[in-house]
Amino acid sequence: MARKKEYNEDEVVEKAMLLFWKNGYETTSMQMLEKEMGINKFSIYSSFGNKHGLFLESLECYKQRVNIILNKFKNASNGVEDIKQFFYDSVSSNFKDDHLKGCLITNTYNEFSEKEDVLIKEEMNVFMDNLKSIIIEKLQTDTSKDKETIEKQANYLLLAKHGLAAAARVNTKKEIEDYIEMIFKNI
Repeated sequence: MARKKEYNEDEVVEKAMLLFWKNGYETTSMQMLEKEMGINKFSIYSSFGNKHGLFLESLECYKQRVNIILNKFKNASNGVEDIKQFFYDSVSSNFKDDHLKGCLITNTYNEFSEKEDVLIKEEMNVFMDNLKSIIIEKLQTDTSKDKETIEKQANYLLLAKHGLAAAARVNTKKEIEDYIEMIFKNI
């Protein structure tokens, strides 16, 4: 007879997500995960297969959080102003919680850029492609822009979003706000 889990899987994944977000995948050890999640390695392996499986679950947990902001962004109807608000929304949690810096997706994107991890790269590409398509949709509300300009601005904004996430790890709220304002002076 299988043993009943003595923990809530969603809660332990959330704890793991926060640890991965703070430290990155490589730096987060199984011992750190055990301590933070409050469960042993056997339970981690039993529920998630391994550290990599737990990390994939953590990314899903994070994406559920981000989907609230993404859905607000996608459903808004003010073009470039929506993109700007999305930039502010995407870093606002950093100012409330000092130990969480940047964006787990961008941090992961940077950490895994040189690795041959197909599953992680696929997760990152799907997320980034979705974000870029929303940005393009918002830019297209300005009918004076041609397709080439929209594509260039979408690339610029996607890279600026990566920069914003990286800057949010170390810069002050005022510096971040100035950065966002300057980005949108160029659009």
